[in-house]
Amino acid sequence: MPLTTTGELITGAAAHSAVAAFNVITLEHVEAVVAGAESAAAPVVLQVSENAVRFHDGDLIPLARAASAAAERAAVPVALHLDHIQSDDLLRRAVDAGFGSVMYDASRLPYLDNLAATHAAVEWAHGQGLWIEAELGQVGGKNGAAPLDAHAPGARTDPDEARAFVADSGVDALAVAIGSSHAMTTRTAALDHALLERLAGALDVPLVLHGSSGVPDDELRTAVAGGIAKVNIGTALNIALTGAIRDFLTDRPEVVDPRKYLTAGRAAMAETVARLIGVLRTEAVLPPG
Repeated sequence: MPLTTTGELITGAAAHSAVAAFNVITLEHVEAVVAGAESAAAPVVLQVSENAVRFHDGDLIPLARAASAAAERAAVPVALHLDHIQSDDLLRRAVDAGFGSVMYDASRLPYLDNLAATHAAVEWAHGQGLWIEAELGQVGGKNGAAPLDAHAPGARTDPDEARAFVADSGVDALAVAIGSSHAMTTRTAALDHALLERLAGALDVPLVLHGSSGVPDDELRTAVAGGIAKVNIGTALNIALTGAIRDFLTDRPEVVDPRKYLTAGRAAMAETVARLIGVLRTEAVLPPG
């Protein structure tokens, strides 16, 4: 079906559910995400990060074209999102590459610099019809960096600061730091649901959870019930892919045809996608406030 946009998917999401957004690196990732979403009969967002573009020697177009083609052939609505973009040049390639939304990431900068950079990105993006997400606070764990301590300055998103940031920057959605971390390979993150409640009450834009691969199912359900509208997942797919390939080759060390072990890896990722979409569509009870 025709490409949709991240904003449209979030607007159309049912109560007590969040839009699942999966980061893709290879064609097998793309195919697995679409297959998993079709199995779950749910819309999905295909996300390409700046790190993934760097892996492809800085060329955005091949993976973007593959994602677009897969999305247009999908039996469920699919949106394309450019994720964690720090490069203004890459931001300006988003429209021609077929993306309908961008996460512009200046969260590494001091607050006023983050605000100025994000505001400039929003002005340009909105002029091109792009939906734009930003981050305030630091989720941590990107590019091999250790996650911030829970009490470190800037580690968590402050609701009052977030309200001002959203109003002054004009962003369409905000990724909030409430205890998750990127690139976690264990599902041990504990979210600050009381902070999420304050953020949801302070903001009138959709809230996004990054680093969700390290968040247990019950924590995800509660976060969605508490106001998270979009959930980003990446490492969980890589764990599924690598584990399936490792097991396949351990059992069949003579195999050299990549189609055989990539088939196993793709199937494992699709199963992970379908399962996590189910988690995000499950109604949960809000924690006592």
